[in-house]
Amino acid sequence: MSLNAIKAILLLFFATSAYSQVHEEVNAPDHIKSIVFKGQTEDQFPVVKVGEPIYLEFDDLTANEQDYYYKIIHCDYDWSTSSLLKSQYLTGVDNQRIINYENSYNTLQPYSNYKLQIPNNEVRPKVSGNYVLEIYNSRDDLQFSRRFVVYKDLVKVGGVVKRSRDFDFLNEKQVVQFTINAGNAQLVNPKKEVKIAIVQNHHWPTALYDIPPQFTIGTELVYKYDFETSFFGGNEFLNFDTKDLRAPSSVISHIELEDIYQHYLFADRLRYEIPYTYYPDVNGDFVIRTLQGDDISREAEYTNVHFSLPYDQVLGLDNVYIFGKHNNYALVDENKLTYNEDNGMMEGALKLKQGFYNYKYIVQKEDGLIDLNTISGNYHFTENNYLILVYYRDFGDLYDSIIGVSSANSRNITN
Repeated sequence: MSLNAIKAILLLFFATSAYSQVHEEVNAPDHIKSIVFKGQTEDQFPVVKVGEPIYLEFDDLTANEQDYYYKIIHCDYDWSTSSLLKSQYLTGVDNQRIINYENSYNTLQPYSNYKLQIPNNEVRPKVSGNYVLEIYNSRDDLQFSRRFVVYKDLVKVGGVVKRSRDFDFLNEKQVVQFTINAGNAQLVNPKKEVKIAIVQNHHWPTALYDIPPQFTIGTELVYKYDFETSFFGGNEFLNFDTKDLRAPSSVISHIELEDIYQHYLFADRLRYEIPYTYYPDVNGDFVIRTLQGDDISREAEYTNVHFSLPYDQVLGLDNVYIFGKHNNYALVDENKLTYNEDNGMMEGALKLKQGFYNYKYIVQKEDGLIDLNTISGNYHFTENNYLILVYYRDFGDLYDSIIGVSSANSRNITN
């Protein structure tokens, strides 16, 4: 084989590898906190129509006004890099510096607050589909990334949440059933070209993919499965609120002031054997807020929030983590509980900006498997939100477009 032929094969291999990269979300280093990423709603996963804005905000605790840059990547259905050129999915140019930033004001923990809106004067997405927003520092090191989706409203999607009919999980699982009505949209070979994704509480690691329609009625695709579209219900998230720095509450036992404020939560308990009780949550999300200032982004304090959970034999030698959108569900040492021999408690502390937070405790087994509900329990009554995304790639298209979205909530679950 000639040298030129070998070079051509290597070039094709590297090009294919680049395009096949699956983009998982990258979590930020310790000095970057309070990443808020949303669209038109308060849910911190942007789902927007083409042309609608998305908003990013984050803090840098080094407070030295570092330069940060953003890049936008278009992805296919499976979150691998699409074959589109940037000029085909963006109007304008990305890799721009974030110019909207200010330092904190009158806070014990200094920080720089950064804000970004897309579209802006420099760039805007122009096609639908999966996207990843990447943030880099001045040395071109990736700091963190977040997924978002842009859609066109071409088909109508309607969904409901049903109780599972699987007797083994009758009281533990929820089933999402839905229909896709193409209406006037021309869907060629929809059984093959239409794909869906179902996401529980915007948590992508448990999302369901590659489920074909069960049957069709005219222009309507029907997904009324009993098993294929089922999720464990889990339990309602726990919560606390630090908007008032100095006031204990029903979940905050006491507050101390050191270099920054220390908020100690009352000890939680294992809920897997306790009957289900409904109380409102925001499905793992969080909201930054403070009573000590007018400019929430710059005047909210950082506090150390202390968590504790009784050790139980059900935990064994498994790792236990504090889990929520505030840390993007990361399983890292910062979020890990440690055993205190003096009081028999599993304990941990997180530095968090003032606000209302949801959280739960999850277990990582010795074999690396993650169990989201060992501690919290599974209940079919649990209020969960489900996002349904409809993708379509016609013959000859270069990317997977999103032609419809819908959501279903289990608040009114039926049999």
